[in-house]
Amino acid sequence: MRKLTIRNVPVAVVRSLKALARRRGHSMEREVRELLETYVSERRSVLDQIEAGWSRQTGRPTADKVEEWIAFGRP
Repeated sequence: MRKLTIRNVPVAVVRSLKALARRRGHSMEREVRELLETYVSERRSVLDQIEAGWSRQTGRPTADKVEEWIAFGRP
């Protein structure tokens, strides 16, 4: 397994992580690992759902059309 170093984490975040880990009976390292795994798997699931939705469409929008939708209503 690879190591991951995260620098400059705000003190308040570290305190919160430690408190959360303590309440759940985990080390802070385990808590962070589980949070990351959960976030990544949930995000992957959402992206898979979006991709499945796109695949069911007959006419996929162009990149320019998507940019137009994003910019809609912006000054």
